[in-house]
Amino acid sequence: MADIQYYGTGRRKTSTARVYLRPGTGEIQINRKAFDQYFPNQALRMVIRQPLQLTETANKFDILVNVAGGGPAGQAGAVRHGITRALMEFNADLRPTLKHAGLVTRDPRIKERKKYGQKGARKRFQFSKR
Repeated sequence: MADIQYYGTGRRKTSTARVYLRPGTGEIQINRKAFDQYFPNQALRMVIRQPLQLTETANKFDILVNVAGGGPAGQAGAVRHGITRALMEFNADLRPTLKHAGLVTRDPRIKERKKYGQKGARKRFQFSKR
């Protein structure tokens, strides 16, 4: 196991990602699967690589990720957030660059709960005066 590693926890919607950065060649492994195999969607792969490209650290680290919960888009957002946090642990001087790009802030949008006496979170049952 590597001596040096940087850790970051990322969250989005109901997804949680534990991200470990270790000095290496730029290999990304998610839930013990290859990056391209776990995220076949090109847009989601681009989202995940954003913090690495901004800070020009794409080929400096091997990234190991454990991600659970939610769907593919939420998981990709959680991985991106985790990578951002781990990069800030590696070098605090990267924070202004990442902050300006809007990657440091956790996306707080989650599903609203269903309320009693209603059909859903906001939708009501049909109303009739008579």
